Amino acid sequence: MLKAVENLNIKPDILLIDAMKIDTEIKQESIIKGDLKSYSIACASIVAKVSRDKAMDRLSEKNKEYDKYKISKNKGYGTKEHIEAIKKYGASDLHRLSFEPIKSIKEENSFFI
Repeated sequence: MLKAVENLNIKPDILLIDAMKIDTEIKQESIIKGDLKSYSIACASIVAKVSRDKAMDRLSEKNKEYDKYKISKNKGYGTKEHIEAIKKYGASDLHRLSFEPIKSIKEENSFFI
């Protein structure tokens, strides 16, 4: 998110952010459940999800090594099938190891990347 903010052509007066803060000098308001309270956050959330899903489709098409995680089907979201693949094969170089459930699975499996 910080990278997106830093690449804006126009510096905003304030950032409305869903439930977190980012390291920037720009004034910001962290809003818990912001997508339910702000149209701007809700719209940004939809744009981010669609963009991410399209990126996962491109990744799946170009890198068959990720087929075992069924990325083309689950878009990398924590479906039961995806989590079972992570338990079986370990995390890929793209999985965020600090996020749940990856963090817990990592602790269960010594072979984890």
